[in-house]
Amino acid sequence: MKTLDQIAAELQGYDPQALSAASVNVFLSRMVAPVQETQTVGIFEALGRVLAGDVISPLNVPPHDNSAMDGFAFDGSLLAQANPGNGGSQSLTLKIVGTAFAGAAWRGAVGAGECVKIMTGAVMPQGLDTVVPQELVTQTQDAITLPPGRVQPGDNRRAMGEDIQIGQAALQKGERLTPAALGLLASLGLQEVSVWRKLKVAYFSTGDEILSLGDAPREGAVYDSNRYTVFGLLTRLGLDMIDMGVVRDEPARLEAVFKKAAAEADAIITSGGVSVGEADHTRAMMKKLAADAGGVAFWRIAMRPGRPMAVGRIARHPKEQLAAGSHEMSTTRFNTDSKPATSDCAILFGLPGNPVAVMVTFLAFVRPALLQMMGCKPETQPYLKAVSQEPIRKKPGRTEYQRGTVSTAPDGTLQVKITGNQGSGVLSSMVQANGLIVLHHGQANVPAGELVDVMMFEGVI
Repeated sequence: MKTLDQIAAELQGYDPQALSAASVNVFLSRMVAPVQETQTVGIFEALGRVLAGDVISPLNVPPHDNSAMDGFAFDGSLLAQANPGNGGSQSLTLKIVGTAFAGAAWRGAVGAGECVKIMTGAVMPQGLDTVVPQELVTQTQDAITLPPGRVQPGDNRRAMGEDIQIGQAALQKGERLTPAALGLLASLGLQEVSVWRKLKVAYFSTGDEILSLGDAPREGAVYDSNRYTVFGLLTRLGLDMIDMGVVRDEPARLEAVFKKAAAEADAIITSGGVSVGEADHTRAMMKKLAADAGGVAFWRIAMRPGRPMAVGRIARHPKEQLAAGSHEMSTTRFNTDSKPATSDCAILFGLPGNPVAVMVTFLAFVRPALLQMMGCKPETQPYLKAVSQEPIRKKPGRTEYQRGTVSTAPDGTLQVKITGNQGSGVLSSMVQANGLIVLHHGQANVPAGELVDVMMFEGVI
């Protein structure tokens, strides 16, 4: 396992006081490692889990040639006989000799000039390869007439194995299982699947100025919103979580909480106390506890909002009891059967204190790192392209994440406008937005009408 200094040495132009957003993601991708333990779960418990291996299909999908719609099945070679040279205009008349229903093969025989009425999903009778929709023919009591040029040989037939063939990897290692993937597993007759165990993440807020819900208001203090935001973000990832509450700025309490979190979780997320010049003990405690596990890095990222951030590793100790006096500690979605990683340290993500900065740094950096730890295969962050409805001021040399609302313009194109106050402590504009306008490191001012990248919230937050 590489130390943070070794990782930093590998990054060209690494500067912890002016680190680009792209360099942060590269650094974190080299710092974290996937879990190694697997579990076998039923399909109903598999949504959002990450596959620990390829799913090899035990059968063909579909398992037989079948009809893609209600209509009439016949031998497609009859089309050429009725219209030799592909230029004929002769209709094709076929006698109906039976009906094929879905769920059972039709066992009759089909002779020359005959067809079978067939329902969607029904097995194609032997020797027949084409289906004409029933609305394209003229039907009498026992025959159909098909005008020329309506279908081609092989039309409207689903071939055996055209979706998935037996022995093929139907799903790949590292995929997160979606509702569609659950249906695919079921279509293969699979009741269980092997997945990586759930990642476990502990999180807490720090600072004497932070009030827990239920505390009486006092001058200079604010209610903690970050833990609830982080809870929501982690819930979307389907993790096991340990809510460790609000931890006051006292060395003994901070040390006890950090040690307990490291003993029980794979990753630790804190908010507050990572800026240079912070008048609290969080940074000092991070340094102390990370010293034996490769250290901690305190960054000033070239971004807005969310400039300060800390990352590192904290060595595991025997489970520590939380120091008396830290309050509002609770355990949420905590599975005691899910053990933390077998590595000897927990990954630390120290986020800024401002609410929007917490969300932005989580979405831009922590979420991709956690997905990697969950065992997900690497994926590039997908962006949506939308036309900016207004000019946006931007300085080159930093990445900016502006809250925005994407909508559809009258001409059908996607457009986006900035939503509300963009201050790093203003959560209301984050609530109003449906995505983040991502203005990249080298971009300058954006004129109205220019395409911009948008990180959409749907499926993430």
